[in-house]
Amino acid sequence: MHAIAHIELNAIDLHWDIVARFGHVPMPMGFYDDWVKAAGEEARHFGLLGDCLEALGSHYGALPAHAGMWRAATDTAHDLMGRLAVVPMVLEARGLDVTPGMIAAFRKAGEMQAVAALEVIYAEEVGHVAYGSKWFHFLCGRHGLDPKPVFHDLVRTYFKGSLRPPFNDEKRAEAGLPLDFYWPLADTDSARK
Repeated sequence: MHAIAHIELNAIDLHWDIVARFGHVPMPMGFYDDWVKAAGEEARHFGLLGDCLEALGSHYGALPAHAGMWRAATDTAHDLMGRLAVVPMVLEARGLDVTPGMIAAFRKAGEMQAVAALEVIYAEEVGHVAYGSKWFHFLCGRHGLDPKPVFHDLVRTYFKGSLRPPFNDEKRAEAGLPLDFYWPLADTDSARK
């Protein structure tokens, strides 16, 4: 629960960061609207998870946390397309893959407050991944680039490691991520384990 809260807190910062850091790139107003909305939703997610932690007698900050998402932000600080490829289209898309299993585990443990929080997060994360895909495709179109090979190049450049199946193909498709974007980057050895 603490690790999930940490991810949501980082997501708040990342969404505000994309608005401020890349303000010099001419973008339609909808770009800013999408990321401001996403930041607000991530703040609500963090609050829901903070409430869950408190109900369990803990709080955010009680445990150590990783810096993986923020590392992705610093690695892509100079590259808007790289940021869109790695943060929403890889890291947040991973949440679409793993959240159903977390919901099932918390339901089995009888932690219904956590289940309710994760169901809200799961529903709204599809939109955050979709924003990344939408604006990535927009920028590729602006520059006359084929999105798929550009995505592959950027992920190979900025993402440490390979993508790990299993993937939630249905939710990824709903968010605008076609199979041929992420499966070629997958660690197929881990899919067999």
